[in-house]
Amino acid sequence: MDVLIPFLTAFILSFAAILAVNPLADKLGLLDLPNERKCHDGAVPLIGGIAIFIGVLFTSTIFIESSQTLNLYLISSALILFIGVLDDRYDLSVRVRLVAQVIVASILIFGAGLYLTSFGKIFYFFEFELGYLGIIVTILAVIGSINAFNMVDGIDGLAGMLSLVTFSSLTVLFFLANNDWYLIPLLFDAAILAYLLFNLRWPFAEFEKIFMGDAGSMLIGLTVVWLLVLGTQPLHSSMLNFEHSSVFSPVTALYLIAIPLMDMAAIMYRRVKKGLSPFKPDRDHLHHIFERAGYNRKQTLTRITCLSILLASLGLIGELYHVAEWIMFSGFICLFLAYNWALAHVWQIITWLKRNE
Repeated sequence: MDVLIPFLTAFILSFAAILAVNPLADKLGLLDLPNERKCHDGAVPLIGGIAIFIGVLFTSTIFIESSQTLNLYLISSALILFIGVLDDRYDLSVRVRLVAQVIVASILIFGAGLYLTSFGKIFYFFEFELGYLGIIVTILAVIGSINAFNMVDGIDGLAGMLSLVTFSSLTVLFFLANNDWYLIPLLFDAAILAYLLFNLRWPFAEFEKIFMGDAGSMLIGLTVVWLLVLGTQPLHSSMLNFEHSSVFSPVTALYLIAIPLMDMAAIMYRRVKKGLSPFKPDRDHLHHIFERAGYNRKQTLTRITCLSILLASLGLIGELYHVAEWIMFSGFICLFLAYNWALAHVWQIITWLKRNE
């Protein structure tokens, strides 16, 4: 199939959805107002996630062959979008959000019959099989991915750019494996690009700024983990009448979502260490540190995006050149430890860099 046609269709539909839904944001109460944690000018419509979903939903029904697996994905994504919209409107409690995320994870596991059964040969000597423990691990993975992309959505364009890196990498991996699921991340790339035109107001400064809201970041997080499970696990389901071998190794997935994953894990660790809830909002994320170091938001966005591209590229190279999984896993653990150390000593590092500029 010519990938350009579905790509353009998703882009145009998302763009049109933004123009159609934007006037309704005020009536629906989907506006982000400045406060002590949110520094922006005026009330900003939180309709980006809705527009992204509309673009992907209608384009997927046109260009992707209908299947129970696809239908269950669309149902779960619609549900998480709905929860996200409610959260944008009413600021739901952490407990309500977690219950909703577990329900959505259950659709993936018990409805589609998809869950993590193996972490691959990350310990060299043997394959780390999960068995039925994979059900619990998959639920935690869904919650983790949703919250990782939700937490990283802190400055203009960041969640969009990081998700573009992840979805583009997934498109490449599925496409090279001749797996038709490559179309889902491709459609998200197109829809997110349409959103970024308004969110970043570039190259058209006259566009009205919008945010994707929790609805958008939660939708992206769910879709990423759904695709990672599909891509990393050898699957067979007589109930859904489909089967395929794994597309890429589980450790590669870590590199594709490295920045959101490491930022979330490091933040939660520091919060728990301080005796706080791991879900308590703060201003200690990577992008906040860049800003306090003196970088403006465009510089921060550029640097974090380039770092994400670098890490995703390492994952792709390792996968395409069949680097041993235990080597890739050891490398990722080293990267994560270095990331944590750098955050703990960030001001010393910044002082040293500025002295040597």
